[in-house]
Amino acid sequence: MKPKSKILIIAGSDSSGGAGIQADIKTVTALGGYAMTAVTAITAQNTTGVLSVVPTKPENIEKQILFTSRDIKPDAVKIGMLHSSDVIFSVIKALKKVKTKKIILDPVMVAKGGFKLINDRAIKTLREKLIKKAHLITPNIPEAEVLTKTKIKNLEDMIYAANILLELGVKNILVKGGHRSTKYMQDVFLNKKELKIFKSKKIKTKNTHGTGCSLSSAIATLFACGKTLNKSCELGIKYVNQSIGSNLNYGRGHGPINHLSSIKIDRKFK
Repeated sequence: MKPKSKILIIAGSDSSGGAGIQADIKTVTALGGYAMTAVTAITAQNTTGVLSVVPTKPENIEKQILFTSRDIKPDAVKIGMLHSSDVIFSVIKALKKVKTKKIILDPVMVAKGGFKLINDRAIKTLREKLIKKAHLITPNIPEAEVLTKTKIKNLEDMIYAANILLELGVKNILVKGGHRSTKYMQDVFLNKKELKIFKSKKIKTKNTHGTGCSLSSAIATLFACGKTLNKSCELGIKYVNQSIGSNLNYGRGHGPINHLSSIKIDRKFK
């Protein structure tokens, strides 16, 4: 099997392997893509939380993006953790030269255990400068609340927040509904032409570490392969739900999902 698309991932590293660049690489590979990376930070973390974050210098992040893309042109870019305004500006500057329109931004702000991964000044820069450069942003409810300065309690609030993001210049929005205490998951996809609610049964488990990273990478991979953005979101959500359903149960905290859920092993390798 040859990779169908090339994805450049700009995100932080997760030493436990469940989220961040490690989850991104696994997702892109599992869905038939070729993953390249620009590491924005190195974290020491496990399923119980984040111990430390060591940021990569902005100029080094820019070099990773440009030098990699000069040799292997990405079909899509997935952006995850960007911890400072300087990093955000360096990514914007680099992407202008890469000229890839298929940019999927997951506005990562807080780790599963509650550790803050981005400062307030960077959130302002993200909101005012970066989100409008992306083709799609995939905030969860807490992230959407920060970006729109509203409270989200129900589906109507999610749609309202998505509309605010549309007014801020975002082309397409997928507000993820996993933080709501409901029997069914509802994710809101919105652009100027359509509103779609993706509904799926919620799986009761604490093993959901890296779901946001994995979903945005799945969407980027599927979109780069030629599927519509709407279909890429639908299939990406199905992939993540299937991976959550495996319930790996690794670690003592928020365990990882099973990124191999999409892979069938050839009989001769069993």
